[in-house]
Amino acid sequence: MVLELHRPDGASLHDLWHTTGQSLLTYLLSFVYVGIYWNNHHHLFQVVRDVDGIVLWANLHLLFWLSLYPFTTSWMDEQDLARTPTIVYGVNLVGAAIAYFLLVLVIRRLPTSAHFDDVFGRDWKGMVSVVLYLVGIGLCFVASWLGVVLYVAVALMWLIPDRRVERWLQAREAMPRT
Repeated sequence: MVLELHRPDGASLHDLWHTTGQSLLTYLLSFVYVGIYWNNHHHLFQVVRDVDGIVLWANLHLLFWLSLYPFTTSWMDEQDLARTPTIVYGVNLVGAAIAYFLLVLVIRRLPTSAHFDDVFGRDWKGMVSVVLYLVGIGLCFVASWLGVVLYVAVALMWLIPDRRVERWLQAREAMPRT
């Protein structure tokens, strides 16, 4: 992810904040989101046994939404969290969340994915995330920063690691091979 962060003109923290403060924070938010998807995607494909063309297209759909993060982050930042760019950023977050949900859905339909319910169960965090994104988008009509607060809250919610995949992989390793 490449966003334009400007070097401060001075050597103080005030100069850093004055030059890049909000830009650094919006960059950090989007970087955290990319990291969350990267980690979850890695976990997802650790337990996938087979893929087909539909899975590949669903994966590309997710990549499309993630590839928009630099654009929507930059627009939101350059317009000082104005309503429309902040809403579009929220729509980008919703799009990525739905794309990830669809990716999991098309993987679950494969005959070799019967174990997915054991590993992942129901994706409550994913469903709550979409609801919070939509509420955040609605709050942008009141004040954009309120929407951003919910976007940050969802990111913080996902920073808590989910150990289900590691537990499943360890249990599988412990099973005797036949």
